[in-house]
Amino acid sequence: MIAKRSYDCLVIGGGPAGAATASLVAEQGYSTLLVEREKLPRFHVGESLMPETYWSFERLGVLHEMDRIGFTKKNGVQFVTSDDKETAPFIFSDYDDRDCSMTWHVQRADFDQMLVDTAYHCGATVADETRVLDIEIRKQSPHKVILQPAGDKSKEIEVMARVVVDGSGQQAIIANRLGLKEQYADLKKSAIWSYFTGAKRNGGANPEVTCILHTNTKDAWFWYIPLSDGTVSVGLVGDNDFILKRGGSPEKTFYQEMANCPGLKRRLTDAECVSKFHVAKEFSYRCKQQAGPGWVLVGDAGGFIDPIYSSGVFLALKSGVMAGEAICQALAANDLSAERLGSWVPQYNSGVRWILKLVRAFYTKPFSFGDFVREYPHHRGNLTNLLVGKVFEGNPGAIFKDMDPWIERLTHETAAV
Repeated sequence: MIAKRSYDCLVIGGGPAGAATASLVAEQGYSTLLVEREKLPRFHVGESLMPETYWSFERLGVLHEMDRIGFTKKNGVQFVTSDDKETAPFIFSDYDDRDCSMTWHVQRADFDQMLVDTAYHCGATVADETRVLDIEIRKQSPHKVILQPAGDKSKEIEVMARVVVDGSGQQAIIANRLGLKEQYADLKKSAIWSYFTGAKRNGGANPEVTCILHTNTKDAWFWYIPLSDGTVSVGLVGDNDFILKRGGSPEKTFYQEMANCPGLKRRLTDAECVSKFHVAKEFSYRCKQQAGPGWVLVGDAGGFIDPIYSSGVFLALKSGVMAGEAICQALAANDLSAERLGSWVPQYNSGVRWILKLVRAFYTKPFSFGDFVREYPHHRGNLTNLLVGKVFEGNPGAIFKDMDPWIERLTHETAAV
């Protein structure tokens, strides 16, 4: 219930980014309101995590909760090539035997609820089924937000906030309002996904991994994520025009491309689809600005790259933690300028750029992780670091000194054939 009309910090969106930000700000004693438009817990995609989420979980104090809930443990990632060669999995513990080398496949409803509960226990007021009707972004804070509370469409509540944090995901309320979104012209992708029971799992002593399977034309790929409730999340990703403008239903398109992916067909031989098919399109973009006077963008509301390396939740949590710490410092200093609230953005973007480069490498048709590692075996550790999310320390970009010219050479050779 929203009892106050003025807060130090109002966070829009109960996803990982918003919940992480709200937790850290409320933990420091600042009045914090976290609003979510849907009833919690709610469905969301993005079930596969990167191992480097470990450090955000540690900062939020929820590592024990991840184990208690019993999510499927994710030990690595495996790629299946367009000619149906199953590469040896990149097992994270082969390169780091610490607890942080293992991560999880999560059901997002339970996972996001856990993070929202964390914000509540840190002292945030949480209001689900609460819509943002309007935001008045002023030249300087406080800003005014008009909310519609749960169960009363005739009622509107005006709330003032010294800092407004947009964690509304792809809805990107502030970015759309201020015209900050920029699409990645080369990453206009769409996804179709559903859930299956009876699908093949590694089982036994074999570690569970996230599997990425190319179709035989390399025009699309599938994700394959085993979950703890016995289902497997399976999604098709490709260029927007290729996926959604070919005619027919999403289900028909999914199965047409599955026929072009022997590795997926094997895994789903005895499986039954137990969910409707979901669709998301043109989800890759960035924002020209991620903080302004009295406002901050976190998670997908500030940009999203691509689902290929499961970086979405990792970057959402990372941005939420970094932004939360910056907001606390700004409130303590009574300096809510864009520079102070966005002090974390350059470091954050310096890490995101390496994931973006690896995404673009994947979508270069001649590219193959297996071929690259065979030719440059000394980069295997660097590649694994990128796949686990170690992009904010060391020299994560060293691999591209060899990978960039290698891809360019392959592209020219392919074009010449």
